[in-house]
Amino acid sequence: MRRIGALVKLPGMRKLNITGLLIVLWLAACAALHAEVLLVADEFPAMEALARKLKAAAQIDSRIIAQDALPADLQPFSAVVVYLHFKLTEKAELAFIDYTRRGGKLVVLHHSISSLKRGNREWFSFLGVSLPEGGLEANGYKWIEKVDLELVNLAPDHFITTHAVQYPGKIQYTRENSSSAAALPGVELKDTEVYLNHVLTRPKTILLGVKYSHAKNGKTYLQDRAGWLEPAGKGMLIYLQSGHSSRDFDNPVYGQIVANAIAWQPK
Repeated sequence: MRRIGALVKLPGMRKLNITGLLIVLWLAACAALHAEVLLVADEFPAMEALARKLKAAAQIDSRIIAQDALPADLQPFSAVVVYLHFKLTEKAELAFIDYTRRGGKLVVLHHSISSLKRGNREWFSFLGVSLPEGGLEANGYKWIEKVDLELVNLAPDHFITTHAVQYPGKIQYTRENSSSAAALPGVELKDTEVYLNHVLTRPKTILLGVKYSHAKNGKTYLQDRAGWLEPAGKGMLIYLQSGHSSRDFDNPVYGQIVANAIAWQPK
């Protein structure tokens, strides 16, 4: 074969255009890359908004199910998204962990890390997080709804936080390991919910920070915990903290970030 695109005569076959064959193989690879995504939820309008975003932004098909309808095998899915506000069953917990450790990509959203999951035996240790008890003044975990907050891009070179994302402005933000503020790309989310004082019990790649001003105590919280990722076994674990309602996923910046997390292929 002297050049790609040549017509080659193979025994028992018609002339085969190699360029055409390569295109077919490439399309097959793309189809495998963008295999169906599974969205596991107990509040569905938000995931319906995310499903629309996935289709529009990345041509990714998705299926929304409740956790009690999990397929026996999750491995065929290119990603599994967990969006569970209420109790996480032990069966689903173990299925998500097994899927990830065997090579899957698990995208954990919003209240899938919340106080109701403290009762699960393995979930928080698998995620590498803890939610300390006590009040906000004692650095205890706290959720506050119906608030405005700002998400800040802390990974300016990462696909998840940058691909097709157009941040509307810069936000003054001080990293938790720094004493100096910087103007960083970010976006404001309105009428949403903030989570404060997640504790990361293992090192992670930090993607997003959250900036929130508490109306009652007058304190502004700057926490590098609004989005992160880390390898887990043979797979990948990603957490994105925002997503209180479909409004968050309909936001063009945050919706694109979530779509990027699902589409991203770790090297």
